[in-house]
Amino acid sequence: MLSTTVDVDGREVKLTNLDKVLWPEGITKADLVAYYHQVAPYALPYLVGRPAVMSRYPDGIDGEYFYQKDCPSYVPDWIRTVAVRHDEGRRVVHYIVHQDRATLVWLANQAAIELHAWLSRVDHLKHPDIGVIDLDPAEGSTFQQVVTVALLVQEALTEFEITGFPKTSGATGLHIYIPLEPVSPFSEVTRALKTLAEMITAVCPFATIERVVAKRTGKVYIDYLQNTFGKTMASAYSVRPRPGAPVSMPLKWPDVERGGLNPDEFNIYTVLPLLREQGDAFRGFFDRRYRLNGLLEAKPLLENIQHWQEMSGSVPKNGSIYQEQ
Repeated sequence: MLSTTVDVDGREVKLTNLDKVLWPEGITKADLVAYYHQVAPYALPYLVGRPAVMSRYPDGIDGEYFYQKDCPSYVPDWIRTVAVRHDEGRRVVHYIVHQDRATLVWLANQAAIELHAWLSRVDHLKHPDIGVIDLDPAEGSTFQQVVTVALLVQEALTEFEITGFPKTSGATGLHIYIPLEPVSPFSEVTRALKTLAEMITAVCPFATIERVVAKRTGKVYIDYLQNTFGKTMASAYSVRPRPGAPVSMPLKWPDVERGGLNPDEFNIYTVLPLLREQGDAFRGFFDRRYRLNGLLEAKPLLENIQHWQEMSGSVPKNGSIYQEQ
């Protein structure tokens, strides 16, 4: 099996079994390592300082896989770690912390296909600086319905003078990221984004916050519960363990609005040329950070909701949905 040692920005990284096939299309560990080495300048702004959870696929995406929170004993001494107490302090997990290109390359060599990261950083672990709405199509729903719900989320956020940033999930859904001031606990962020989700479900018949999977058929699940201490998301530019090695790709809203969006077009081979041509769609993400106080105090404008439902029986394309109390 092909192995070597490389220098990554002054860090010595041992690479092993590089010819190991991780995807049935013949995509190897070497391809994964090369991708993360090259995409690092684009991915790291959304990763640095965040605890990582490894999702490891030593036998490829069709083999056994496992999640690993605790860093292994053989971790290089230059990799940053952080000890986090869970279960009311009864359990301590030593997480790897995303910090640089060498860390991404080392993780890729562990067959950790996905870049899973917390929504908070080590210097404010209990206060997220990213909020996320995860739009997940249930059986019987379509990606176009996901797009419609995403545009409603965008409209709702705009009502509160908040800019959301869309990206493909790398699977069948969309994520909407919100840059936050790290001042509110996870519980408040969850409550605020639950309010947002309830507003969308009030006007969109195929949007739901139903937690029972069997009751979501034909609908798009608005998952606001990802905003929880210790939970991780596949970060921007993360590869996903699905056929074709798709990537969770940041987008601009016009990309979503124009129609014809195909998430499978973004993969381990296509993303880097697109980045070189177009740049990072999330550029400037942290230039402005938001507080969600308005959402915590908001309520649906029920008269408008009822009017839209009576007029069309479907979701409105434009118009104000909400007012603050």
